[in-house]
Amino acid sequence: MIEPYAHGLLEVGDGHRVYWEECGNPEGRPAVVLHGGPGSGCSPAHRGLFDPAVYRIVLLDQRGCGRSTPRVLDHRADLSANHTWALVDDLERLREHRGIDRWLVLGGSWGSTLGLAYAQAHPDRVTAMVLTSVALLRPDEADWLYGGGAGRFFPEAWSAFSAPTPAATGAGAVFEAYHRLLHDPDPAVRDGAVAAWCAWEAATLSLHPDPHATSALADPRFAATLVRLALHYFRHDGWLTENQLLRDADRLRGIPGVLVAGRGDVQTPVRTAWELARTWPDARLVVADAGHASAEGTVAAELRHATTALAT
Repeated sequence: MIEPYAHGLLEVGDGHRVYWEECGNPEGRPAVVLHGGPGSGCSPAHRGLFDPAVYRIVLLDQRGCGRSTPRVLDHRADLSANHTWALVDDLERLREHRGIDRWLVLGGSWGSTLGLAYAQAHPDRVTAMVLTSVALLRPDEADWLYGGGAGRFFPEAWSAFSAPTPAATGAGAVFEAYHRLLHDPDPAVRDGAVAAWCAWEAATLSLHPDPHATSALADPRFAATLVRLALHYFRHDGWLTENQLLRDADRLRGIPGVLVAGRGDVQTPVRTAWELARTWPDARLVVADAGHASAEGTVAAELRHATTALAT
């Protein structure tokens, strides 16, 4: 196991402190890892996606989750300062705080969304990108996962998840229903909504789910943070204009990228990564026999291969 040689909490404003850690080679090629969720936090497995002799690996827990403070745990949490562009600014603060000029950006799922937003805002600070389970937070992607599209593969799970919106269609209706449930005065109702959301997430990780990939959802603190932050971001379309990240992909020109997609990924199907690769000429698409983003297994092997290749 690769252990951090430095860690801390960075004051980023708005009452937030962001946890960060570094491992690998302090004199190596800088890289930053952006976790998914939103709200999952970084994990020790993310450290293993790089050669520690070659890379200076920076990991962080984004606002409101993991070891960052204050953590989002219930309906009383103030989320007004927790949004995409605040997280982009946090990355710049962290980069400057650690004395890094430019770094490779690695992100999965929501982390790919945040990575693209950051790189398009600060292309001069990015040496390369490695993204997996690419998500652009477009309305059609939301409708696929949360509006019934993926339910064609998992009708039993979809029936349970969509029960709060029996007469409505589309992701927007589902988001509003769960927003109401997560702010219900009855804690049992709130806990039930968290459990229902997590059950849907677990069911749709892959056409052939890996039970090990869902173990973190059994932790009630982790689950509450993940669901509340994910819903907060999805209800606001990630504070992105429609198709923004694909439309502005030309800002990535000159930045080499590797996009790793799982052929069996139901949550973020291959098509999104394929569309991005067609728009971003410096990116290469790799399709693996795998499901949704994971720091282990086939996807992890492809990510390690990509970071190794980009270091040469």
